[in-house]
Amino acid sequence: MSSFVIKSIGNALNATSYISPKYASNKALQLFATPRKGSYTDAQKAIIEDAEQSSFSYKNLSISVYNWKGKGKTLLLAHGWESNASRWNYLLNDLKSQDYNIVALDAPAHGNSEGKQFNAVLYSEFINVVAKAFQPEVFIGHSVGGMASIFCLHNHDLPSVKKLITLGAPAHFTGVFSRYKQMMGYNKRISNGLDNIVLERFGQKTDYFSAANFTKNFEVEGLIIHDKKDKIIPYEDALLFTNRYKKGELLTTVGFGHGLKDKSITPKLIEFINR
Repeated sequence: MSSFVIKSIGNALNATSYISPKYASNKALQLFATPRKGSYTDAQKAIIEDAEQSSFSYKNLSISVYNWKGKGKTLLLAHGWESNASRWNYLLNDLKSQDYNIVALDAPAHGNSEGKQFNAVLYSEFINVVAKAFQPEVFIGHSVGGMASIFCLHNHDLPSVKKLITLGAPAHFTGVFSRYKQMMGYNKRISNGLDNIVLERFGQKTDYFSAANFTKNFEVEGLIIHDKKDKIIPYEDALLFTNRYKKGELLTTVGFGHGLKDKSITPKLIEFINR
């Protein structure tokens, strides 16, 4: 959406908040949690067609899973916002050459998985279901897929997982939420209302959902990959991870942006997995 459209929506909800702050806040959260894209295009369908496809479920929501079978370590790949499992296309051939057993899933309300809205907590439960089924040694998550992977490891006992790789992952939910509020230009009524809804739905304040803090006691080894020019999730988030995650190491890139789809990273990623 253009900045004009974004500000127009924000202004309309701000005006509504004077009449019904709860209604305006619920609409603001719905806008935040509803992906505008992430369904498969024809070209993306071709990327996953050679995988063995299966379906799992969590609370009556179907989870679509793709498995490129191999005899080596099992890797579980979690994509980010408004994407799907095809985003790993740039990596697949190199991972296949290592004979890894590659498993990827579609997030809630993304790809072929069910759901109308997305949040990282729900995504973490999807990841847990798939991890229990495939027993991966390595989690790889891009952006909010990295955050959801951390939430999953924090909330569930997954002894098979020995390593975690995050690419451009947000260190805390408050930062993501604050940037959304600022982008939309929400007033204090909506801003406070959004925080209250999170507390009501999840039983915790927004600042509780800190992926960086959750890694403090992780025993799994971590590789934190982040670009200095990431315009979506600031590089400072990577530094926060590095400060908290005692078994985590930072790999800094420059010029690859938030997507981090550059072949120069792949050998370092594989080296970390194999060591």
